[in-house]
Amino acid sequence: MEKFEKNFMIGAATAAHQVEGNNVNSDFWVMENVPGSTYKEPSLDAVDHYNRYREDIKMLADAGLTAYRFSIEWARIEPSKGSFDRNEIEHYREVLNCCHEHGVTPVVSLHHFSSPKWLISEGGWESETTIEFFGNYCKYVVSELGELIPYICTINEANMGLQIARIVKEYMSKMEKTSESKPVSANSDVQVGINLDTQDSREKYYRSLGDIFGIDYKDVHPYLEPRTKNGDIIVMKCHENARRVIKSLNPNIKVGVTMSLYDYQAIPGGEEYVKEMWDEDFEHYLPYIKEDDFFGVQNYTRKVFGPNGKINPSKNTRMTEAGNEFYPESLAGVLRYVSKHWKKPIIVTENGISTSNDKDRVEFIEGVMGGLYQCIEEGIDVIGYMHWTLLDNFEWQRGYDQKFGLIAVDRTTQTRYPKESLIVLGSIKKIGF
Repeated sequence: MEKFEKNFMIGAATAAHQVEGNNVNSDFWVMENVPGSTYKEPSLDAVDHYNRYREDIKMLADAGLTAYRFSIEWARIEPSKGSFDRNEIEHYREVLNCCHEHGVTPVVSLHHFSSPKWLISEGGWESETTIEFFGNYCKYVVSELGELIPYICTINEANMGLQIARIVKEYMSKMEKTSESKPVSANSDVQVGINLDTQDSREKYYRSLGDIFGIDYKDVHPYLEPRTKNGDIIVMKCHENARRVIKSLNPNIKVGVTMSLYDYQAIPGGEEYVKEMWDEDFEHYLPYIKEDDFFGVQNYTRKVFGPNGKINPSKNTRMTEAGNEFYPESLAGVLRYVSKHWKKPIIVTENGISTSNDKDRVEFIEGVMGGLYQCIEEGIDVIGYMHWTLLDNFEWQRGYDQKFGLIAVDRTTQTRYPKESLIVLGSIKKIGF
């Protein structure tokens, strides 16, 4: 029976805005509640992880998981520009201490999509000023909490903005060419819960946001939106600056960034498409991450290309509730490709499945972990796996209907119900597979 090494991290991941609740100083709170919002519903109390983190971390540890990836919320730490909230930094100190008390390794993301609403008024993620603002926030957090944090992911899915821009462009092109009112939904083409089918109402929505942020609607640039090439460079400069700040304060902290990656596959004639996708999603970032300590891989499915571009799954293809192909083999494919270009440690910082049937999740986990083990046996330096996600939660524009969690939550009472998949994942290191 195959078993992972004792020091291999197996854990679960969350993002602050998706689980904590009442993140009232964030840009997402504004976007969820503005009239005409493209969000299915507001986050509200989410799953109250802000108050129930002790219960959740204990449940994770009791199941046998040894790591927890979570994010510190910038909008809580710095609710207004240059003003840091001491109570909030102490809150995250308690979360980190709780992890250590339960023998759980914390892997901390300093930015997971949500930003302070004041940052958007200052130009957001298309403005050079964000490099300094993000660095100041990182400096404060690490100066206060650095001794408790062994791993930091500076920015979650640094490549997401370009992925969204590409898919929106493809979607709008289909809209222009089709004689139907709507082409095939684009929502399954991106590994995050956004609703790309609302692009036709984008201008009206952003005009409302511009009024709230006090800027022209064309200058509203939250993180989770189509990004320009210049914005892409700004995000990576934010990462580089954050890494310098963190290392200057505590060189022992391992620093990396995470990226959304598909297992791109080609049938004959599709090779050039795959090459282009890998360059845009991963390879062009290599100069910016060469001094990182690890790389965070986030993968959920594959995409197949032929001579005419992307090939949509057939009607008989097994799909997840998020609209992705059920394909647990994709993670191993991504790890093998990344390892050709990246010779340092890799952490799988997200991988999971949206399904209301937990037996599907168990099957997915077992398939994924078997492929992951094979990659390690081949010599690929994977040091951890973080399943997405610990708790059924707020999946951004798509609200609460997506079920990615290892733990179900009754949001009327906030009662937690661990699923079989939590026990299966937590047992893999002990009993093998």
